[in-house]
Amino acid sequence: MTAAEGGRLVTIVLPAGSRSLAPSDGDSVGGGAITIDPGQILRTETGGASWYGNAFHGRKTASGERYNMHAMTAAHKTIKLGTWVRVTNTANGKQVVVRINDRGPFVRGRIIDCSRAAASALGFIGAGVAHVRVEVLAGKP
Repeated sequence: MTAAEGGRLVTIVLPAGSRSLAPSDGDSVGGGAITIDPGQILRTETGGASWYGNAFHGRKTASGERYNMHAMTAAHKTIKLGTWVRVTNTANGKQVVVRINDRGPFVRGRIIDCSRAAASALGFIGAGVAHVRVEVLAGKP
């Protein structure tokens, strides 16, 4: 159901200091509220999240682009590269929207590997891992 059909819109407020969605890099969403129509959510999965940073910064990702630990991106084993997903830390409710640009994680029980920026916004840099909900979006938010 879309908003036009009477569905409800969901507003996500991302952390201050996140970069705005920029057409030139297309890999970050932040600095304000993003409204996502529930009809845009194609599927949902829950599981473990981890993050990767310094050691991989600048290396090529599965998509062919360079990994930028400061961008709102993530790795997933099967979601199509270039797909946007909303990630929610189920322990604290913090949310980010990231673009899948790499493959992984390859650790049992983990479903997504977030960039350092995404993990920071989700509040699990120190812990290293978190339980999350991943919602696959139909398009660019």
